[in-house]
Amino acid sequence: MPIYEYQCNACGQISEEIQKFSDSPLTTCRHCQGNLSKLISQSAFHLKGGGWYVSEYGNKKPNSATSSAPAGTEAPATEKKAEPAVPAAAPAKSDT
Repeated sequence: MPIYEYQCNACGQISEEIQKFSDSPLTTCRHCQGNLSKLISQSAFHLKGGGWYVSEYGNKKPNSATSSAPAGTEAPATEKKAEPAVPAAAPAKSDT
């Protein structure tokens, strides 16, 4: 549930209240019964993990392809060199 901040217009007291999204805003101060105004404050935002995308988010071991290549590029593919075809040995001719 989100935490909302309210400030009293009469006494200036600031309070934090945990409320559901569906709850109506508070209107009276607990301390002096004055009118409350809802404050807009910064919220904390923290991502854990090394990357933004799902494939990188929270990986324990970095993938060698993603860690060595710059962002937006792919790691070079390894090429297998084809071995030269060896002709099959011809059957030995007999001199009979």
